[in-house]
Amino acid sequence: MQHNLLGAIAPCLVYRHLARMPTDFPAPRMIDASGVALAIYEADGDPERRRPPVLLVHGWPEIAYSWRNQIYRLADAGFRVIALDLKGFGRSDAPREKELYDVEHLTGDLVALLDALEIKRAIFCGHDWGGAIVWGMGQWRPDRTAGLISICTPLRPRPPVPPIEILKQRFTEKHYFVQFQAPDAPEALFDSDIERFFHMVFQPPAPRERWPSLIPAIYDLPGHFRAGVARPVDSLVVSQDVIRIYVEAYRRSGFTGGINIYRNVDRNWALMEGRDEVIRAPSLWIGAELDIFLPPEFAEGMEAIVPDLEKHVIAHSGHWVTWEQPEALNAVLIDWLKRRFSV
Repeated sequence: MQHNLLGAIAPCLVYRHLARMPTDFPAPRMIDASGVALAIYEADGDPERRRPPVLLVHGWPEIAYSWRNQIYRLADAGFRVIALDLKGFGRSDAPREKELYDVEHLTGDLVALLDALEIKRAIFCGHDWGGAIVWGMGQWRPDRTAGLISICTPLRPRPPVPPIEILKQRFTEKHYFVQFQAPDAPEALFDSDIERFFHMVFQPPAPRERWPSLIPAIYDLPGHFRAGVARPVDSLVVSQDVIRIYVEAYRRSGFTGGINIYRNVDRNWALMEGRDEVIRAPSLWIGAELDIFLPPEFAEGMEAIVPDLEKHVIAHSGHWVTWEQPEALNAVLIDWLKRRFSV
């Protein structure tokens, strides 16, 4: 699943300057996106503006920092790369109103960001919910979309009934999408121990032969959190330093904005009624072999609504592919970007 700078922070540095910074991620800039303050993090490998920039859109429960292993590599390949904390996440504004997190508003935030940065069109690359938002750019804002990359998240045709009802029938009311429809309760639960929440989230993937015994119970995230014990850090797919960054970010923003994206699943379904679902921008979908939440087989038949599509699957990776297999992912991203947006 932006005009005028708010802070007097130095203009964007070109990539070679960022690369020498004693940090693994660019410093934030705050951008006013039509009244919504968004934090962006930029690595500029294309100071002559020969290609469309790449906008990196994280998912839940991540932040812009989820692109730590990609942002400089893509800039080094010759692209201006901009990661952002979505509204409701990280350093960005986090309004509580549920209706501000539907596809129309979230894609509108990205358009406002392009306007603020004087960018006509961008290549949008998203993971998890970020992938869904990226597909939304192709359907709702095609005039601002030069290309699309979705990591893990496929695009499916609009189903005949609301998605939450489908999830209830297939996976019971314990599926986290269903439980997240309740007001206030999910975020209050996860706020009670943010560090343990991220220890639960960033567990390594299960082998496929175990999937039948794990489904549907694995999708009861609130239940696992209530009953679970934090796993040792050395067994997770990220380090304790990364966990600390996430904990600090969620202490600042809370969980409401991110969970509000789930609360708009049925609204997004309703908003798509009668709309053209076909995406005409050049597109790349990258799946992860061991992603039990969005298995690669979910992408079968995507070409019917995304005709200009390439598909790849990263082996030996679960859902957190930006952390688990960064070099394999980067190789696919850079190869496609250079072929489709050559200079």
